[in-house]
Amino acid sequence: MGSVTLWMQMSLDGYAEGPDQEVHWPVVDEELCESFLDELRSADMFVYGRKTFEIMAAFWPYADSDPAISPFYVEFARCWKRTPKLVFSHTLRNPGWNTRVIGADPIAEVAALRSAATGPIVVFGGAETASYFLEHDLVDEYRLFVHPLLLGGGVPLFPKPLDTAGLQLIDIMTFDSAVVQMHYQQAESIC
Repeated sequence: MGSVTLWMQMSLDGYAEGPDQEVHWPVVDEELCESFLDELRSADMFVYGRKTFEIMAAFWPYADSDPAISPFYVEFARCWKRTPKLVFSHTLRNPGWNTRVIGADPIAEVAALRSAATGPIVVFGGAETASYFLEHDLVDEYRLFVHPLLLGGGVPLFPKPLDTAGLQLIDIMTFDSAVVQMHYQQAESIC
């Protein structure tokens, strides 16, 4: 059985989106991404909300053909293209790039994917998709990337209190950009 890992960027004051649904504020540089590329290569699937998927699909399908791009980003682009993707949307049609869209009964879909998966299912969000997974208790692990800025408003990553009693801290990483990654896992998921 696979596990579901929520990978989310958040501000120091807890927002996943800024005022007016701003999502381009995180510092996502090569140092940060390089730390988890090996893990992403082992993922069975990447899961997105429509807005986050469209941001990714605007860049990664073509990034590996840019002669000015670094070897790391070439590898990340190839990983992104080859990994199956699932997008939660009621409006997106024909997404391409090894992607399937679901709009109806996502709980049943995720349960079926979890049962069939051998590796992790990585949920990249956005905030609405993350909230849905949290509300339906579908998250086994959290990789939270806390950015050193205060947005002062927007969409909180955790709109409802999270029961942290069953969470265990696995590790913490800090980056030159002052981003801090916190990795938590549900206690019953730890082997």
